[in-house]
Formats: sequence, structure tokens, C-alpha cells
Amino acid sequence: MPSRSRFLIVALLLVAAGALIGGRYWRPLAESRPSAEVADDRVARSFLGALRLIDEHYVVAPDQERLTKGAVLGMLHTLDPHSSFFDRREFNEMQDEQSSKFYGVGVTINQRNGRIYVLGAGEGLPAERAGLRYGDAIVEVDGKAAKDWTQSDALKHVRGERGSPVEITVERLGEARPVKTRIVRDEVPFPSVRNFFMLRPGVGYVGLTGGFNQTTSEELRAAIAQLKREGLTSLVLDLRRNPGGLLKQAIQVAEEFLPRQVEVVTVKGRNREGKAAKQTYQSENAEPETMPVVVLINRETASASEIVAGAIQDKDRGLIVGEESFGKGLVQTVFRLPRGTGLTLTTAKYYTPSGRSIQRAYNGVGLYDYYYARRHAAPGATPAAPPGSRPAAGREDVPVYTPTGRELRGGGGITPDVIAKAREDDLRLRDASFEFARRLVAGLVPGLEQFKVAKTEYGYRLRGHEYPVTEPALAAFRAFVREHPELRVTDAQVSAGLDYVRRRLRAEVITAAYGIEVADQFLLESDEQALAAIEAIPKAKSLSDTARLFAPPAR
Repeated sequence: MPSRSRFLIVALLLVAAGALIGGRYWRPLAESRPSAEVADDRVARSFLGALRLIDEHYVVAPDQERLTKGAVLGMLHTLDPHSSFFDRREFNEMQDEQSSKFYGVGVTINQRNGRIYVLGAGEGLPAERAGLRYGDAIVEVDGKAAKDWTQSDALKHVRGERGSPVEITVERLGEARPVKTRIVRDEVPFPSVRNFFMLRPGVGYVGLTGGFNQTTSEELRAAIAQLKREGLTSLVLDLRRNPGGLLKQAIQVAEEFLPRQVEVVTVKGRNREGKAAKQTYQSENAEPETMPVVVLINRETASASEIVAGAIQDKDRGLIVGEESFGKGLVQTVFRLPRGTGLTLTTAKYYTPSGRSIQRAYNGVGLYDYYYARRHAAPGATPAAPPGSRPAAGREDVPVYTPTGRELRGGGGITPDVIAKAREDDLRLRDASFEFARRLVAGLVPGLEQFKVAKTEYGYRLRGHEYPVTEPALAAFRAFVREHPELRVTDAQVSAGLDYVRRRLRAEVITAAYGIEVADQFLLESDEQALAAIEAIPKAKSLSDTARLFAPPAR
């Protein structure tokens, strides 16, 4: 039997076994009865033999669910880092998020100082109705202690089936005993556009940071329409930390800014016969937005986000500002498997309109290095060749040129036109500020009762004067960190980072008073990358206007 056929048989055996993962559906793989074709295959027999030995002789009884899932994932990760297997719960969560919703209680949580805290509860959602609030420390979920949990661990326990109850126990400042709340899970929105507002007069901001889901382009159009009513004449589109999502939605988002018949992306893969196949997607929008556009990206901008940024950059439609993106140019297809499990398999690669592949190298690279190692590239938007030049597409070592003659290169991500580094958070100062702010908003800091927040006021429009951090507040913070050496913050560190502390404390109080979105708005006012984006708007307008001179006439 050809080696490729043997591989496929063993692969199918693994996937079929993996499909049985999930409680009552599990049957030990070592006891399964393979088909006659599999039973006659040497590789398949060796695999089943290894499983029997593990089952019979391993030092402790193996967790067979983890064993089989690990085997499936190991097989897939020999192909590439993005092909993956999902058990029933994981597959349901992925599908829910792609539909712009999931089932849970509607609470934002994060880890601070080794504990899980509530940062906010969505307006009108179960957590808010049950009274969960900023600063609550989660100590138990359904009787399970939350000690040493990560944010991901907490989310797994809080989410669940719609209509199912969950009991969350929190430690709340000002309360002598832990507070228990019983909450019934319900549908929770999971939008792509997490925030939008006027950043400056005429300058609108859209934070498209929540992935590309089934409603992404619709959300973007609604946000732009609202901002136009508020005086929008230029746009900052924030794709930072956007991990990607649905290819179709990425194309539709790019179409909002690219005229009809302009190429958005090309996808290259194989057809059912195994032959090379490609499909080029063009904009079908006869009336695209024409305002100047600046796109913000960073190292967590990936996949569908890079399709949008790459199309806008390649066509000189706007400027890209920030840090080099992740570099994911692989397209996954989702396959449903029995018993509610699923598989995402890389079935194609995508290329930007100029022919760039931006996929970072993964052959011979460990998963940790692939996801967390970063190369530092120089800016890749230097005027060079005559407008319209286009050498061999897809070559990472050969430059390509935009309509105005700017030089671009592929491989490893989208390199911004304007490099703007993000300010690094001092995590100890951040966490210390959070712990102090918990006390401030609970009204427990003598002499600073004006910072007490009784209830979150949703829908508030920031005016700029809210909760200024006074000198007495800073003095109280210094005293607080001296009294809590476990925070590992010195007075010298506070002095060196005083501006950061002042900004962080105010952001925490604003979060408690008005919600996370309003706090993000406040922080963006001093965000170095956002400020660089505002500064780049005139250049973006000039670039887009110049590119139109080289555009072919519409047919």
C-alpha cells in the first residue's frame, strides 16, 4: 500500500477515535475493532499495538480522552500550526463565537496578582442582573476553587449550555463573607466591533478587535454610519489583537474601502482531483467609502485581519501604522465530525493583491517559537519602481510595488508603513494600581470617598474631566504599596512610573464607573500608536488621492 494511503488510513483511525471523545461516547481505542483494510495495514497495527501497551502497562491508568486527543493534535501539527482538532465543547464554542454570540453570564474577567477578578459585566446580561461588579475576586465556580486558575480556566467554568445555572462565589471588598450568586446562563453577544467613537473632531475610531464573525461587515457599516452622523471625515480602523476569522467577512470588510473590480485577495489550494487551483476575489462595491483611512496593526493582528490590511496597503488605499503583524497566510476549512467534534484543516494559502505571501515560516519551528518569537523587520514601504510594476508573485525575496511605486515584501507578516511601538505596560504597577483602585471604588480609602462607585453607568459619553487622580490619591497609593510588600512595587518604581500610575488609576476608576469600553476610550487618548495614526491621516489622504491617478478606468 502506498505510504500516503497508509498515512490517510491511520489519520482516519485517529480522527474517528477522536470523534468518540466526550463522556459516554468514549470507548478505549485499544479495544476498538478496526476495519479489515486497517487491520491489514502495518502502520495501523503498530499504532493500535502501542495503544494497547500504554493501556495495559503505563504506570497509572491513562486518561484516554487526553491520549487520543493528543494523538490527533500531534498528527495535525506535523502539517502546520493551524490545523487542529476540537472536542465537542471546544467545537461548540468556536461555532458560537463565529456566529457573534456564545452562552455564558456576560462577564469580563482577567487575572491580576495570581487571582481571577471581574473587570465588568455587560449591561442587561445575567452577570449584571445578578450584581457582579468591578473588583469582585472569583473564589469558586460551582464549588470548584478558583485558586491558581488562568483566565482560560475561569472562562471554561463560567460558560456552558443556555439555560443552565452556575453558582459563582466572589470575595467583595466591604463584605465580611464571600458573596454567592446563582446565575442562569444565556446568550451573550460576541461582536467584532468592540468600540467606536470620535477620537478627534472629524476623526472616527472603530475598534474591530473581536475577530471576523458572521456579522463583522454589518457591524462595521453600522459603526461608520453612526460616526458620519457625528462628523466623521477620516477613519482610524483598529485591527490590533484581532486574531482573524471568516475569510468571507474579511473580503467584505476590505470591500468597504475598495472600489469595484479591485483585487482583494487570491486563495491558492488544490481541487478535489489534487490539482493546483486558485480563486481571486475582487471588490463588488460600487460605492465604497472614500474618506482617508489609517489601519492600526500589531503582533497579534493575524489571518483575516492581515487580508484587510494587506489589501488596503497593496492598493495604496490607506496607511498601515503600528507593529509588524503576526504573519498567518493559511486558510482553514472547518469539517464537522461525528458526536459534535470538529476539525480545522489548512486547505489553501492566501496572497495579497500584489502577490505577497505573508505566512511566517513554520517548518522546523516549534509551536512556542512560532507563536511567540518575533523577527524585527525594517519598514517596507519605500518609494522605488515605476507605478504598476509587478515582478513574480508570491516570491518572498522579491519586492513588489504598489500603484504609486512603494516597495513591499512578503513573508512574516504585514510591515507597517509607519512603525509605531506600543508602550509596554509595567505589569507590577498595573496590578498594584488595580488592587488600590478596588479599594477606591469601594469607598474604603479614607479621605478619598469621591472615588466611590455605587453602580456602573452604561452608555456614558466621556467628557474628559471624570475622576482626575489627585495628589492625595497618589500619596495614598504610595502608602498602599508600602503596606503591601507582596505586590513587589517600590517607592522608586512608583516615582519612575508616576505618569503611568496616574493614567492607570484613572482608567480603573472609569472602568468601574462607566464600563470597559469607556475606559478604553480614555486610554486611547494617550495611546502612542493611536496618536501616530492620527498624525498619519494627511499622508493617508495624499496617498489614496495619488493612487487614484494610476487606477485603471472602471469597466
